[in-house]
Amino acid sequence: MLGTIRSLSRSLWRSARSFQTSSCTQSDSLFVHRDSQENNPDVPFEFSEANKKRAEAIMAIYPEGHKRAAVIPLLDLAQRQHGWLPISAMHKVADILDMPRMRVYEVATFYTMFMRNPTGKYHVQVCTTTPCWLRGSDDIMCCIKNKLNINVGETSEDGLFTLSEVECLGACVNAPMVQINDDYYEDLTVKDTAEILDDLKAGKKPKAGPRSGRYAAEPAGKLTSLSGEPPGPGFGVRSDL
Repeated sequence: MLGTIRSLSRSLWRSARSFQTSSCTQSDSLFVHRDSQENNPDVPFEFSEANKKRAEAIMAIYPEGHKRAAVIPLLDLAQRQHGWLPISAMHKVADILDMPRMRVYEVATFYTMFMRNPTGKYHVQVCTTTPCWLRGSDDIMCCIKNKLNINVGETSEDGLFTLSEVECLGACVNAPMVQINDDYYEDLTVKDTAEILDDLKAGKKPKAGPRSGRYAAEPAGKLTSLSGEPPGPGFGVRSDL
């Protein structure tokens, strides 16, 4: 009986393993580092004088003995200076914070905000989570791919655009939307998307936010609540109560 149970367990385990997928099919980047000509430990990285002062100011926020908590803002600072986050920048942050390099690397690979390979001037992140998908994110993605002639995870030939597919960016009520660098572009149509890309190509700064005329996240039509005087006490309560 025990042998039968063991045999069944092995069979189930082998079946479960067959459903596994690699990180390559789940993400547009690898979690492990691979040395390349532009991204290896021998490529020098130093914070600029201005960013050294910013780094000191950031670390001063945290209590004594806890400066390692500044790892995320320092990695972000390095990425903003360099345009993306090379392995040598991670090593510099590790040295500044007196952290093991592997701990810094664990943070950089966990958060998708950190781009560990050369990235275009404009990082276009298309949300395809359910609300955006229901509102047409597939059309937005197709527009960007065709307009820039790139696929997810690729950079355009002119080096301007890198395209990523991401999960929820927290602007569901303004779906579909994309994030380009630090800006959100919301309530998009295919026409809006093409115009935004054309403006960026021309060196212009498209206005961020909803493209539908909404100010923020108010209802797309007229108000559906709080549209009249509030009812008085006892409204909706049975007369016999």
